[in-house]
Amino acid sequence: MSSKDETPGTPENPLREELPEEVAAKAPENAAEPRPPQAEPEPSGPAAPTGRQRLVMGLWPPRVSRAQLIVALLLFGLGFGLAVQVASNSDDDGALRGARQEDLVRILDELDDRTQRLEEEKQGLEDQRTELENSSDQAEEARKQTVEKEKQLGILAGTVAAQGPGITLTIDDGKGTVEADMLLDAVQELRAAGAEAIQVNGVRIVAGTYLTDESGGVAVDGNKISSPYRFKVIGKPQDLEPALNIPGGVVQTLEKEQATVTVERSDKIVVDALRPAKRPDYARSSSQ
Repeated sequence: MSSKDETPGTPENPLREELPEEVAAKAPENAAEPRPPQAEPEPSGPAAPTGRQRLVMGLWPPRVSRAQLIVALLLFGLGFGLAVQVASNSDDDGALRGARQEDLVRILDELDDRTQRLEEEKQGLEDQRTELENSSDQAEEARKQTVEKEKQLGILAGTVAAQGPGITLTIDDGKGTVEADMLLDAVQELRAAGAEAIQVNGVRIVAGTYLTDESGGVAVDGNKISSPYRFKVIGKPQDLEPALNIPGGVVQTLEKEQATVTVERSDKIVVDALRPAKRPDYARSSSQ
């Protein structure tokens, strides 16, 4: 048999191309063949957090208790108060750092004079006590000291006229810029320097004196006064004048307000403006 009679597609003729009908007939056989199972990937577990992540998880969100919140508020208030105090002290120190050497020397001398004045007052009280203890007639000595003390208290209360060395402080307020609080600062500075009797424009200054602003001037205990304001002050002139002229003090403050300030020392100042003596309604001396 020749090669032409060989059946197509037989193994004897492996190079023969298959017809489309033959490919379709073989397809179901190939599709029915089972596929080998494939291994599925094993699921991986969650990754462990790093050290930085654990730190962040521990700090946020913050867990604040009520007690911690109260302590934090108290510490904040304390810190704020200390900051304000430091700022205030810095302002005061700045005024002294900017002062001239002679001004600082004058301030120190003033402090020394105040200390000496207090020591003298202490010594005088001790001498009075010694006189009372050693006097043969203690009753008479006590009476004399009582009368003297009454005069001193009368001067302080403004019910008795007084005279002695001191200064005259004149404030000319041509611009109308001086206010009651500025005059009050002058009174307080004079008292701190040892002023024993003060009157301004015919009004006696006592412990309970108050100053208020009025149209065109200032009222002292309800009595209106106007520029120029003239203070008559009894005390040690060597203490009173430097107290007014310290850096940042009364004189500099008033001059910044364009007021003219003059201070004159005198060996004799007369303070004759009086306050009526008021008898208390209920209080009586315990010796009666």
